[in-house]
Amino acid sequence: MSTTELTWFKSSYSGGDGDNCVEVALHPEAVLVRDSKDTRIAPLHVSPRAWAAFAAHAGDIRL
Repeated sequence: MSTTELTWFKSSYSGGDGDNCVEVALHPEAVLVRDSKDTRIAPLHVSPRAWAAFAAHAGDIRL
C-alpha cells in the first residue's frame, strides 16, 4: 500500500504549532497512523475495527 496516495489528516484537537501530533489516513483495509514531525518513518497499520475500539475508548477518557 503506497502511503503517498493516501489523504492524511490531524485531529481537530491538535495544536496549531505542530508539536506532538499524529496524522491518520483511512484505507478500506487499514487505518494508518504516523508521526507528523517525521513522515519518513513507516506508519502504524491497524484494522478499522481496532481503530474504532481505540477511538471509542479514547473518547470515554475524562482528564
